[in-house]
Amino acid sequence: MLLMCNVVFAQKTFQVKSPDGKLGVSVKVDKAVSYSLSYDGNVMVAPSNISLEIKGAKSFGINSKVKSAKVTSHSGAIQAFAYKKSKVNDVYNELYIQFKENFSLIFRAYNEGMAYRFVSNSPKDFTVTNENAVFTFPQNWKVFTSYVRSDKAIETQYYNSFENLYTHTSLSELDPNRLSFLPIVVEADNGVKICLAESDLEHYPGMFIRNFDHSQALKGMFAPCPKTTVQGGHNMLERLVTEREQYIAQCKAKTNFPWRIVSISTEDKQLLNNDMVYRLASPSRVDDTSWIKPGKVAWDWWNDWGLYNVDFKVGINTQTYKAYIDFASKNHIEYVILDEGWAVNKKADLFQIVPEIDLKEIIDYGKSKGVGIILWAGCYAFDRDMEHVCKYYSEMGVKGFKVDFMNHDDQQMVDFHYRSAAMAAKYKLMLDFHGTYKPTGLNRTYPNVVNFEGVNGLEQMKWATLKDDDQVTYDVTIPYIRMFAGSMDYTQGAMRNSTKRNYYPAYSDPMSQGTRCHQLAEYVIFTSPLNMLCDCPTHYEKEQECTDFISAVPTVWEETVPLDGKVGEYVAVARRSGNIWYVGATTDWTERSIDLDLSFLGKGNFEAEVYCDGVNSDRTPSDYQKIKMEIPSSRKLTINMASGGGYAMKIVRK
Repeated sequence: MLLMCNVVFAQKTFQVKSPDGKLGVSVKVDKAVSYSLSYDGNVMVAPSNISLEIKGAKSFGINSKVKSAKVTSHSGAIQAFAYKKSKVNDVYNELYIQFKENFSLIFRAYNEGMAYRFVSNSPKDFTVTNENAVFTFPQNWKVFTSYVRSDKAIETQYYNSFENLYTHTSLSELDPNRLSFLPIVVEADNGVKICLAESDLEHYPGMFIRNFDHSQALKGMFAPCPKTTVQGGHNMLERLVTEREQYIAQCKAKTNFPWRIVSISTEDKQLLNNDMVYRLASPSRVDDTSWIKPGKVAWDWWNDWGLYNVDFKVGINTQTYKAYIDFASKNHIEYVILDEGWAVNKKADLFQIVPEIDLKEIIDYGKSKGVGIILWAGCYAFDRDMEHVCKYYSEMGVKGFKVDFMNHDDQQMVDFHYRSAAMAAKYKLMLDFHGTYKPTGLNRTYPNVVNFEGVNGLEQMKWATLKDDDQVTYDVTIPYIRMFAGSMDYTQGAMRNSTKRNYYPAYSDPMSQGTRCHQLAEYVIFTSPLNMLCDCPTHYEKEQECTDFISAVPTVWEETVPLDGKVGEYVAVARRSGNIWYVGATTDWTERSIDLDLSFLGKGNFEAEVYCDGVNSDRTPSDYQKIKMEIPSSRKLTINMASGGGYAMKIVRK
């Protein structure tokens, strides 16, 4: 439906509001194009310039002339696949501005935020030398941001693993010599949180954020296109950029550029249930998704193939993997992964298998036990003969690949992700992109892409000290920020747990920071359609009660209800699959009690299976209690969590 467009052409100012009228976007076209954002009458983003610099042609957004403008409304819903809910509401008002210079600008206003994108109307291919994406804030608010780990020259920072803890500081105190990767969260007044993210990133580099001059403005930064690359990096499995071009993207005619997202939350917990990234992504290009089966994965690498009390030598060999399959089958775990080591080291050739592995035997054995096999692959090895790899291993019976060590998000690497997704879908293979950038909606466009890393996950506990990595605090930060973008290959599930005082890194027998229930709750809190059990089967067999809970938790949800939380302090969320609800809560190193409102259950009588921190978990963090309880008719429940603790609950109707 066409709405009245609030346009004053003489002033070249265009406005659009969210459906509830609280969020307002104002776009001004002058010598430059700028936008501003308000919420409830308060300025969230002050006027900020946006443009695209085009090689050999006039820039989009500089001295541009408006041809037409209109505002329309849309009200619909998206049927989501392998997501935190089954239906995503898609309700917005849209401002569409067409310019005489063969481009358009689209601004969408949702109740929970705004997004804008450039669209090329040019009939010819073209080259983008740079993008000007600015986010100017009216005050020197604080921000949660993840810097890239490198502090060397900016051009070297584009190569990174997109893993780091969060820095909490004011906008003006951000390091001007460091890039940050998205999403980031800015703390506005009155508890409002502003989250910056992007969606529908295709054939274009990902956006980093930088504050050049200790101001209150953040500016988008983009890796230039690779000019030359070489094989190298970890075990010769990476594609390293040795020289870059003087432009960021070569674009086809009629290109749709990525959506730039500015989300508004009046309560921290709203960040736990935001759908902006998913809904703005391109619709599925996979017609038949019936073969895509999310599930749990028994994982070998974190526990260093650490089986014990067995009568064979464990390691990367057929007998060890058969034992993992036996464990998975017994515990209704859908997959076993063969991580790094099954292919000959430093050859980057997925057809050279180590002699200790009989891959066909392992796959057939898994099939006989109802367990699928997923293979790990380095980026370079997977890319060098992608179709042959996918076809060969699909025909052998492999269910998917965990592809690792991409470590940059320039246009070439973003294209690799889309090519991989399309090729894997052709041969009915799922993909878990490890060593990659944050999700930008690719999982909607290619639903066979079931997980992403781009997170400082539990693997860090194999080598990081508490001084270097406060994982417990990170755990109650990422649900609001990193998980805003999409699912996380975090790899939780440690059965060795530690207090703040007793933690130490251990490569072959690692532990988690925090309590056992902290680990259990993460299976509810963290969204991960392909979800790892990081510890070794022997540990799980000794902790069968916890293993039963983990194996039963769904990896895909029909409904999500955020319950309570504060960024960096604690989090509580409820999720539903079928008629069963799960609740997960975790806290930082502060022991705390929180009140939960379970009114989402509706009418009826409900009972719960609860896993809570034991009375001695402050000394022995693996201590927990499993209890049965009835849900109060008031639907009010107070829960207690130890330092670094957690709480997990399964609720069923009586």
